[in-house]
Amino acid sequence: MRMTGTAAGIGARRAMTERAEVAPGLSVPSVPALGSALIWTGPALVALLCCGTAALGVTTYAPYGAEAGFGIAVGAAAVVAMAQALILAARPRLLEPLFGGLDRMYRVHKWLGISALALMILHSQIEPDFERVVRETDLGELASEVGELAFNALLALIAVSWFRRLPFVGLEIPYQVWRFSHRFMGLLFAVIVFHQFFVDLPTGADPALSVLLNGFGLAGVAAWLHTEFLAPRLRRREFTVSAVTGQGDTTVVTLAPKSRPMRWRPGQFAFLRAPEAGLAEPHPFTIASAPRADGSLSMSIRARGDWTRRLPGALHAGMAVQLEGPYGRFNFRKGGARQVWLAGGVGITPFLAWAESLTAADRRDIHLVYAVRTPEEAVGLETLAAAAARNPRFSYRVVASARDGRLTAEGLTRSAPFPVGKADLWFCGPAGLKDGILAGLKAQGQSPRRVRFEHFEFA
Repeated sequence: MRMTGTAAGIGARRAMTERAEVAPGLSVPSVPALGSALIWTGPALVALLCCGTAALGVTTYAPYGAEAGFGIAVGAAAVVAMAQALILAARPRLLEPLFGGLDRMYRVHKWLGISALALMILHSQIEPDFERVVRETDLGELASEVGELAFNALLALIAVSWFRRLPFVGLEIPYQVWRFSHRFMGLLFAVIVFHQFFVDLPTGADPALSVLLNGFGLAGVAAWLHTEFLAPRLRRREFTVSAVTGQGDTTVVTLAPKSRPMRWRPGQFAFLRAPEAGLAEPHPFTIASAPRADGSLSMSIRARGDWTRRLPGALHAGMAVQLEGPYGRFNFRKGGARQVWLAGGVGITPFLAWAESLTAADRRDIHLVYAVRTPEEAVGLETLAAAAARNPRFSYRVVASARDGRLTAEGLTRSAPFPVGKADLWFCGPAGLKDGILAGLKAQGQSPRRVRFEHFEFA
């Protein structure tokens, strides 16, 4: 059954924040396009900086013994990895294109933290001994002692972040506790930077490594200070709740700007917080509507965790909320003339915003397949119908597994009004659905020209 048509979407941005509760549908987003070289620039640069620092550490301290050179190298790489993790946590928009979006940036942030943990452990096991070749000072001794304390505390915090959900037993640290402890990493890193600045080192060593580490250390601390104290005041925009409506387990929230409107592209997302409602932790959700002249916007939020379950009863019209954004690089207008949009469950959100933005003048051939469990779970059908009415090149089909059976690659190709193998595939939803469909299309010889997708959660 092919249908036509567009609406204001169902927030699905699940990110680190809501992922903490479940696994907010982030889908928080980015657009990793397979075959795109640009999105690997950021990860490659991050790795190069860590490896280059380690190499400089080895060459600088090798004259004092292989063990000293290796110990300094892994410690230096740990400082650079942690500094970069803090810089990426500040969500610098200028760096987003190098990673392919904020979701991929956060994944690199995560692995930088894991790498820093491993490198710090190595450094602690192979601590260089320079007692015979340095002149010890009281400040250097203090730096050494506080550095060791901060190092152990930072190890514990990184481990908590890494092992938030304990394997096999299913126990999970409450998100509020995890986030509160996570905020102290920058402070402990500042102590390690103090250690780096003032710890006693051989006077004859080349100062290039120390200058490099001092620079990264200061940059990391500055990024943390910006994240904790400046960004909340500079980035957040004040909105008022215009309406709160429910549709099953989905809540549609309409917001109006108090002063400065926010400019966004369809498919982007923003972090929402509502301190008046007791929902102070920012959670990311898709802006599920196309830009409007009055600056108002909609977010459709499915109850998936504690935060989102509390939201329907906590929010009401007239309440003040805050948004930070927009973020994300999921943009179908960068795609080809033929496109298949594939949404799984709450992953429909960006496609609803896209559909709402379509005009009669758009010349792309677009077919949307929307996979849900039951017909009642489908949201935004009025938006899709309106889009199809405006533009005959847009069509869609809703596949409810309880009614139609599970969506397959064969069903997708039969549904599309053009060969899927000659189209771009845009996807947002559970990874299992994407992997199964792509494998099926490959078996049929119908692999899409390009595949662009959003990570369904920050991990």
